Amino acid sequence: MPEAVVAVYRLPCAAKGKEGSSVQELILTARSLSGDETYRPLTEHGLTAAVRTLAGDGSARDPWVREITLENKGCEDWLGVIRIALPTGLEDPRFFLPGFMYGTNRGDAPLFTDSQTPRLRWEEQFPAFRWWMTRSDRLSHPCAFVYGSGRLEGLCAAPYLVSSEGRRQGWMPGITGSFDQYTGFGCDLEGSEVSCTLGYENAPWFFLDSHKYSPRAPMGSNCFRLAAGESLTFTVYQFSLPAADERTLHDALRWVYSAFHQQPRRRSTIPETVNAMATAIARDAWLPEKSSYACFVFDRGDHFEYRELPSISWTNGLSTAAPMLMCAHRLGREDIRRQALCCIDHIVECSLNPASGLPFMCEKENGRWDNNGWWSHKQPVPGHAAYLVGQSCYLILRSYALEKQHGHDHPEWLGFVGNVLTVTQRSRNSDGEYPYVLSEKTGAGLCYDSFSGCWLLAAAAYHAWLTGDHAWLPDLLASERYYHAAFITRQECYGGPLDIDKQIDSEGILSYIRAVRYLHAVTGEDTLLDRMRDALHYEYTFKFCYNSPVQTPPLSKTGWCSCGGSITSVTNPHVHPMSSSVCDEMYYYLDRREDDYIRSRLRDTILWSCQCHNTRDRELDYGLTGWMSERYCHSEGLLTEHYPDGSPASTWFALMPWGCGSILEGIAGAAWERFGKE
Repeated sequence: MPEAVVAVYRLPCAAKGKEGSSVQELILTARSLSGDETYRPLTEHGLTAAVRTLAGDGSARDPWVREITLENKGCEDWLGVIRIALPTGLEDPRFFLPGFMYGTNRGDAPLFTDSQTPRLRWEEQFPAFRWWMTRSDRLSHPCAFVYGSGRLEGLCAAPYLVSSEGRRQGWMPGITGSFDQYTGFGCDLEGSEVSCTLGYENAPWFFLDSHKYSPRAPMGSNCFRLAAGESLTFTVYQFSLPAADERTLHDALRWVYSAFHQQPRRRSTIPETVNAMATAIARDAWLPEKSSYACFVFDRGDHFEYRELPSISWTNGLSTAAPMLMCAHRLGREDIRRQALCCIDHIVECSLNPASGLPFMCEKENGRWDNNGWWSHKQPVPGHAAYLVGQSCYLILRSYALEKQHGHDHPEWLGFVGNVLTVTQRSRNSDGEYPYVLSEKTGAGLCYDSFSGCWLLAAAAYHAWLTGDHAWLPDLLASERYYHAAFITRQECYGGPLDIDKQIDSEGILSYIRAVRYLHAVTGEDTLLDRMRDALHYEYTFKFCYNSPVQTPPLSKTGWCSCGGSITSVTNPHVHPMSSSVCDEMYYYLDRREDDYIRSRLRDTILWSCQCHNTRDRELDYGLTGWMSERYCHSEGLLTEHYPDGSPASTWFALMPWGCGSILEGIAGAAWERFGKE
């Protein structure tokens, strides 16, 4: 915190853990609306606290239940923020506030990047500070953990308070009442400390997005109120368990999930969702003169505005065409199939750079292809982005297999991918990592240190399974082991999407999940299922476990649910649809191992996927039936879209076909036949 607190209010230890360790004491301090920024002992505010340890042993399955009763002994209402801190003293701490902080959010990496995000570092230089606080709804799960010294310690508490018949309490499933106030969570390198708060602060900085940020705001609407003479009981769940590595986090998160889980609403069926979305994309987003789809279709009231932003995948091109091809076969829609085939054929026939043997990233006017996409200014060097090269190859292979299944052969697609992968296999470094960017002149790797190149591994693994050619298999397995050890074991996957300067994200892991699936399909090695489980668990750290009480329209008035949707990254705090694309992989895992947790997460994902689009015209204050944006602002972050009167909107007023594509890829696969029938 900004100033050291000399005197503190300490809550006593009263219970023993499984290993005989005492419950670590909690430290309670507060900051009042009328005071300075320092958190001081409760007694200085006329507040008292009492604690009871009701149950538990601190383990992942049975955390200590600590009931804290706060009382205002003063004669005036008190407003401010109360901080409940757990100093752990763990060495070399790595923090995990799901969706917000992973390790130190690369606090040791270069700070001077275009995209900024909260980082932890002892030497405070924006955007790195030794402590952070945030409103609870920035997190996918209401908890804060710290790993170090062979242990995992943490706190879990209600993400908000509710009021009913004059009584306020922390929300949990089964507790009803009207929304009262958000809580908050935090972390601090000093003392290796995690915390939760009644009321909240976004401090020392608030990030609206990676380019718009503001320093700690004056106290106001963020305050928790305790009336004169009022008392409130608040429950905190406290963890302390041995940890071989950072993956122990998932043992605790399973408990948090079970305690706070809410299902998303049931809204549309899978066939209804597929039909609505695919029809809208084919009708409103197809650009026949471009042999592609628009990236954005904006609803301007009396007309649509098209923004192409061309790319062969990721935010356009094959990310739309491949799922649309799946929909065409599911719906028996030859018109949709012809559009998708036109897009795929055009990319295969026209995109290849003869110098490098790799596809160019986007097509410009007059049929000119290059690598200068909307993201290219973010790349450290010019060249082919491995993310798009690998993803496009993977999606072409998936389309090839689908068409083959229905009696249509496209040998040129298979040949195109095989030739590209021959080049990219040579680009691996001595660690087995694929590049972040590849040379336009030779196809050689130009820079590394990212999860982005894992899409090349996914494509090569799929190719090995599809063709039966296992010549690259030893190298593929070596690359898989590298990515698992360097990124997944540490719970720090960065460098997936190209627009956030190698910050930590939830996108890159989706390529690894696909890669491991097909490597297992080829080899049958059981350890690969363990790795797949690890990867799914990492993605779940970004996936909401409850339905956050969104306060901003249109999401606040439509019944939209956050559970099952994943936060994009620590840089872009909005829920996005990309994680829906790996439903088939979750089914693959469950066909080989029974796992109630993964099964429940799969159900969340599918239900969430079927409730984000317009079921009628302008249901979300924009667009036609079937329209869906890519951005769902569950918190204060990324509230940059506005209504005509200037008030903020919690989604983009646009149809985004590639965002829809992630959902369509997920629910038009195995889920179409299996969901609800098991």
